[in-house]
Amino acid sequence: MTAYVQTPQAEPEAAEGRAARRRADRGGKGSGLLVFALPVLVALACVLPGLGKRQLWRDEHATWWASSLSWHYLGRLIDNIDVVFTPYYAGMHLWIAVAGDSPAALRLPGALAMGVSAGLVGLLGRRMFAVRTGLLAGLLFAVVPAVTRYGQEARPYAFATLFALLATLLLLRALEKPSLRDWTLYALAIAATGFGHLVAMSVIAGHLGLVLSAKKRGDRIAHYAFAGAALLGLSITLPMVARGSGQSGQIAWNTTTTEDLIDFPEKLFGSWITGGAVMGLGLLGLLAARRYAPLLGVWAVLPPVLTFLTADQLHLFLPRYLLFTIPAWTLLPAAAVTRLAGRLDPKGRPGAGARAFGGLLVAAVAAGYAFVAWPAIGDAKKDLPEEPDYAAAARTIASGGKTGDGMIFNGGLSERRAMAYELRDREAPKDVLMEWTPQQNGSYGASECAHPARCLKGVDRLWLVSTVSDGRPPLTGADAKTAAAIEKGFKATRTVRLHRVVVQVLERT
Repeated sequence: MTAYVQTPQAEPEAAEGRAARRRADRGGKGSGLLVFALPVLVALACVLPGLGKRQLWRDEHATWWASSLSWHYLGRLIDNIDVVFTPYYAGMHLWIAVAGDSPAALRLPGALAMGVSAGLVGLLGRRMFAVRTGLLAGLLFAVVPAVTRYGQEARPYAFATLFALLATLLLLRALEKPSLRDWTLYALAIAATGFGHLVAMSVIAGHLGLVLSAKKRGDRIAHYAFAGAALLGLSITLPMVARGSGQSGQIAWNTTTTEDLIDFPEKLFGSWITGGAVMGLGLLGLLAARRYAPLLGVWAVLPPVLTFLTADQLHLFLPRYLLFTIPAWTLLPAAAVTRLAGRLDPKGRPGAGARAFGGLLVAAVAAGYAFVAWPAIGDAKKDLPEEPDYAAAARTIASGGKTGDGMIFNGGLSERRAMAYELRDREAPKDVLMEWTPQQNGSYGASECAHPARCLKGVDRLWLVSTVSDGRPPLTGADAKTAAAIEKGFKATRTVRLHRVVVQVLERT
């Protein structure tokens, strides 16, 4: 029997061969441009059309309100509430000063961030696996209905996704070619991820798996560099986190049930079919991802599991808070499909026929997913069914308003702030019951008059905007003194019932 003895050169030669295959899989600079640009264009083609058509909803009204305040009043607001959104509101404040506050203008930064995120998914897949993996993952991400939904929203979730992707890319680069610059950039990207949304910082758990894998392969400094960079990034956000922990009561309304967990795939992706397809193939992708399986598996699964288990204490289990996990979910099925096509065969590069088949398979999967996602993408651009039609309410008031009219509100859906936005470019009736403005309160809400009869004195006609539904009287649930003063001094002369909002004209008797 002849024993095989490995020569000292065998292992370095094998390592060089693997490195050469990785470089070949990634392609040249042109392939990098392709896997970035094509998903960006597809994502923007989904997100930009109709960007300003859908009405703003209550969270977007909050963005407009906070970002339109002076720096002084914005400081007072975040001192009491929403300090975790300080960087976003500050950035939007500057943006509104340049671009205005139309729905399209308010949403454009998030739309662009979502487009760039699609390109970063492509680059991430290319760096970890191969060109076709990145291209497929980026295209899948671009046509996820929730990407269109939250790309068309003036909230920071798209930026949290963007910076989580950027941090992951920078980590891969730092592990491959360590440098002080790259580790510093990684730390800053982690801080930016936290500024996008605190929950998104849980992507660090997936990064830890990647670093431990590098250590296992013989990297002796990766875990030290990672610890230092991660701590630096976390320390930058620490003041905001510490301050925000005292404001956690503002999301205490978010109670979570088992039904929310069951509906999670649908809510996260925008439809059952798109969520089920990606998550189902994603489980196979864990086998195909190999050394990157811990990163992608933890990134995709840990944040929803952790937020669900702590939902009663932290109230953070919301699909929009977990939007940043979608890139990991799309990378996993992309890895599975391209390995099935032979593109990720570890024994060698496939021939021309296999490459052609792989390209066709990738194109077919991307096209098929886009086909089944298209109806949900269209639905994502429609007005939210549970939101009142404040735009129609504003048109009703603007078309029938007279000088000296007053306006009052009833309900619990931020009617005052919504109507302030919808009537911002028109002559709005005076808010006669507002005694302390939101700016004075350092909050989103105003304080109403303690003596409503006195505040209503001298007003002969009122516009009542009420979100009380189910056919109940528009003043149902109103403050007892306010309701008594109005019922005693006014009578309804006109009632317009719109979607989830009632506009009523009250004239003095």
